[in-house]
Amino acid sequence: MTEPVDARPRIVLGVGGGIAAYKACEVLRRLTESGHSVRVAPTEGALKFVGAATFEALSGQPVHADVFSDVPSVAHVKLGQEADLVVVAPATANLLAKAAHGLADDLLTNALLTARCPVLLVPAMHTEMWEHPATRANVALLRSRGVVVAEPASGRLTGKDTGKGRLPDPAEIVELARLLLERPDALPRDMEGLHVAISAGGTREPLDPVRFLGNRSSGRQGYALARVAAQRGARVTLVAAHTADLPAPAGVELERVGSAAELRDAMHWVGKDADVVVMAAAVADFRPVATTPHKIKKTDRDPDPVALTRNPDILAELVAARRARQVVVGFAAETGDDSTTVLEYGRAKLARKGCDWLVVNAVGDGKAFEVEDNGGWLLSANGGETPLPHGSKARLASALWDAVVSSLEV
Repeated sequence: MTEPVDARPRIVLGVGGGIAAYKACEVLRRLTESGHSVRVAPTEGALKFVGAATFEALSGQPVHADVFSDVPSVAHVKLGQEADLVVVAPATANLLAKAAHGLADDLLTNALLTARCPVLLVPAMHTEMWEHPATRANVALLRSRGVVVAEPASGRLTGKDTGKGRLPDPAEIVELARLLLERPDALPRDMEGLHVAISAGGTREPLDPVRFLGNRSSGRQGYALARVAAQRGARVTLVAAHTADLPAPAGVELERVGSAAELRDAMHWVGKDADVVVMAAAVADFRPVATTPHKIKKTDRDPDPVALTRNPDILAELVAARRARQVVVGFAAETGDDSTTVLEYGRAKLARKGCDWLVVNAVGDGKAFEVEDNGGWLLSANGGETPLPHGSKARLASALWDAVVSSLEV
């Protein structure tokens, strides 16, 4: 009887011998729980931090580090050949050097040589090691061959040290992995030299010290835009209003704001020298005329109706203030009605705002807000309309950056 074929995407998760190896357990858990078949290939150094039994329990598959285990299956060749994606997290300076120069002295480095699928290397090391000319040359060589070498995060390292070289959050690694499975060419290094300013999340307009007017935006789309741009080489400034406790994207400068007024000031400031400005934040259209300094209590007399005033149109202001060759991108979260479709409302908004590009999303009924996936249309000022297939928010981000980069090259 023929055994059923496992149709799940096959991922090889390499784990290097650094202290961040313990975070690979969370990467593994997230990958397996999202429906992927994951085979872990640790180095001998990694097994000094996390035992093989842990990786086997989480993956449901055997774990070996050397090429002499499971010899009949020719694992050192087969593992890379059959993979849909190889992720190495953490990738130490030693592993980067081996990968760059084709050294193959264990199961993982052999798999890297035989893999013909996308390869994602996620570095983690001390800042001095990341910035060393040898490491930088190895990273450049790997990227020139099409390997995706992710930008590391900044923060606390081993001991008391802080700086660039921290392993990105496991959720971010999994998001990049999913993106490469959806689109293997989604992360070219084609945005180097560009400064991108992006807003994300939902603004909150205070009514009293407890209550506010706001919206359901989680900030995930704006964060995905920032994450993908940074991994494509851009310098990214992310202005974040309220978000769903999202970890800061690796390689991104993050500035937090609360209200529409704070967001407006921040976007005008960071947008002054940006090549691309993206307004992905969901800005509250109105705010209370007055804010009560104390909590409005049920025992108070019936409160007066809340008087509202309009918030500034930040996107329109950014369009009016843009420099020559600066690209401005807007987002439109729309619901259709009996007379007008979502896309028609989007076209009208593009004409009204005057931005270069507009991403139109249908919202409501579990769409766009507070979910992992997104889709819609990308409209351009010259009349172009491109459907954005439903998929991860990182995939939508990569499609937008493809269009923006192409327009800058004209």
